[in-house]
This record gives sequence, structure tokens and C-alpha cells, in this order.
Amino acid sequence: MLTAKSLFQEIIDDDESFQLFCSIAASGESQGGWENARIAALVAPGMRDLAPKITRHGADEDKHGRIFNALMKKRGLDPVPVPPDTDYTMLLERRGIGLAHDKLRRDEPLTERDIVVYLAHSRVTEERAAAQMQLLVRYFGGDPELGKAIRMICNDEDNHLAYCHEELLRLNYEGHGRLIQSTLRESALAEIQVYRDVSLAVMRHMGRILRWPKAKAATLAAGIHGVYAYERAAGWHKMVDLRMPERRNALGGPATPVPAF
Repeated sequence: MLTAKSLFQEIIDDDESFQLFCSIAASGESQGGWENARIAALVAPGMRDLAPKITRHGADEDKHGRIFNALMKKRGLDPVPVPPDTDYTMLLERRGIGLAHDKLRRDEPLTERDIVVYLAHSRVTEERAAAQMQLLVRYFGGDPELGKAIRMICNDEDNHLAYCHEELLRLNYEGHGRLIQSTLRESALAEIQVYRDVSLAVMRHMGRILRWPKAKAATLAAGIHGVYAYERAAGWHKMVDLRMPERRNALGGPATPVPAF
């Protein structure tokens, strides 16, 4: 029977598909680490109090990239180039979502609007990341090879999502509500399309590696399109609501170090 767990298990059990999976994940986390480091360095003068939390956010994502690379190294595998059609971060940027990399490469202070846009975009993408890691923990949290790593990453992603909720609510009370809501909606609708496209691309690459029959590949593609249809109709609303998180000041301390795997 084809299930999410059996699909992940198949990808994890094969060295080549595991290598691609970890390479894609490590690349995305490293890009996020760089982005947050630049945002922290350029944060709007009136929002400097956010810089330590943005720095912590970036440090966590850098750590996740190192964790995925360590998992590959443990199997004697090296990172492989990430296919462009699976590059979630860059595909979002091409859709105009988030802060453009050319803006972050300049040594010009960001505006308050830029920081609101960054937090709103992060709130959407962290919703996705937290949900994916919770799924992996449910299936593989006790796995001797992966469990420790994915539990640590999952906890960090939950912290990141809590941080975005808390800071956006604070900025909403300070008068940025209209910009927050419009940016959340725009980001969510773009993200679900990019996530669909990236999911289809990843499944194509995995199918080639694992030699999936056409019927299996078609079933998986239909499932991805089904998820997109649900998210386009109603599911995206979950990505734009704001609620005070149980974890308060989730990024108020230093990043935890990477353990040995």
C-alpha cells in the first residue's frame, strides 16, 4: 500500500535518493541561513531589537544545513547539485515573494516595510516547514539514524513559527496590520503553487532514481495536485491566521549547537 511513510522510507533506504533528498534540504536551509544573516545585518534602524532573533533564526537554519550534510557524511555520501526545479527558495524569489537577494547583497539598511514582509513570508514558509518536520518525526522520530536529527530540527521549526506569530502580532498592534494581511495572503497563494511545482519535480527525480513504474508516478502526481486543489480552495487560510503562540520569546536565546551524528 502506498502511504506517506512508505514513500519516505523508500527514499531514505536508497543511498542515491537519500543523497538528493538531503542535498535539497541542506541547500534550502543554507540559503535561509544566509538570508537571515543579511537581514539581521541590514535590519531597519527602528527595529534593531529584532536583530538578535533574526540572527538566531539564521543560525538555526545554518545548523540544519550542517545536520543534513552530516547525515549524508555518516553514510559516506557527498552533497550533489540541487536541480533548479527543486530549489524552493529561489523559485519563491522569482515569484517576488520575500526579500530579493540583490537587495540583501547591498549594504543599504532595510525599511520597516521590508522587515514586515520578511516576517510575513517567513510565517508562511515556516508553517510548511513545521508541518513537514512534524510528519517526519511522527514516522521516523524513533529511527536510530535519523530520529535525533529530525527531532532537533522539528523543535527549531516550531520555535521559528512561534517567533513569526508573536512578532507579527506585535507589529499588527503597532499599525502594520494591512500590510501584514496583504503580504500573508500574497505569500500563501504563491507558496502553495511553488510547493506543488517543487513536489512534482522532486517526485520526478526520485522516480527516476528509484525506477518507479508509470502508474506509481501518476498516482503520486495526482496526490500532489489534489493537495494543491485543497490548499488553493481553503487550506491556504491556515497560513495567514495569526495567534499568540504557547512558546513565547521562542528565539530569545542562543542557537543550540549541532550534536554529533
